[in-house]
Amino acid sequence: MAPPLERVRRIAWRQHGRTAGERAIPQETAISFTYNGGSYAVMMATPQDLEDFAYGFSLTEGIITSGDEIERLEVIEEDLGIELRMWLTEPRGAVYGERRRRLAGPTGCGLCGIESLAEAMRTPRQVRSNTAFRPDDIMTALNALTPAQKLNRETHAVHAAAFFSPGQPPIAIREDVGRHNALDKLAGALARRRISAAGGFVVFTSRVSVEMIQKAAAIGVPLAVAVSAPTALAVRMAEAAGITLVAVARHDGFEIYTHADRIAQGAPAEKVPAHVA
Repeated sequence: MAPPLERVRRIAWRQHGRTAGERAIPQETAISFTYNGGSYAVMMATPQDLEDFAYGFSLTEGIITSGDEIERLEVIEEDLGIELRMWLTEPRGAVYGERRRRLAGPTGCGLCGIESLAEAMRTPRQVRSNTAFRPDDIMTALNALTPAQKLNRETHAVHAAAFFSPGQPPIAIREDVGRHNALDKLAGALARRRISAAGGFVVFTSRVSVEMIQKAAAIGVPLAVAVSAPTALAVRMAEAAGITLVAVARHDGFEIYTHADRIAQGAPAEKVPAHVA
């Protein structure tokens, strides 16, 4: 299978002139998701952590409710891309088959398998967690995130999603050219390791769109932290889902948009060395 990055020749122009050299850039591959022999969606993604991608995408898109409902998974490399071929256990396979029969036709990859506006704006899973977090927890996680982004350190061109528990180094981190993909891969990593998200939080390196909140709700995480700003719809969705949304999280602080009662009062933490999990 192709490595997640490739080194290519390039010519750099600067004020003092042109210089030849090379740059590490991420791979982008067509990834097909098939269930019980039928095609569901094709995503453009970085070809790594594909088993996590298969499980996480299936969970956050509502195709399965737990990792145990995937009976078998095969990763098939083809000339034009990679197929993640999955077979579902019963009765989940029958539920999926009925869902496919209702679909009017193929859809794009932003909201996959969606046949109506109502389904696109589906009520998110309610996240019920009494876990409280300190500002120190968030700031320590932000400090640990950048050093843990191995692929981005070489390419400066991919997103990351990481899961933290208070007072611990990153439990899992996944990277991808797509922000949704990175979060899906993280969801799959947690599911395959049977890690409950109820006592921790996710941090991702992108803006907060409604799909990111829907996926966070599917994971069951009570706190979502992003380095960029949210959309108005994402804020409304986080409020409805019971998720504490923290955004514009930088070295000097962050902004709380929903369910602020989960964040205790306090000053930010000092910067600490990162430990990659």
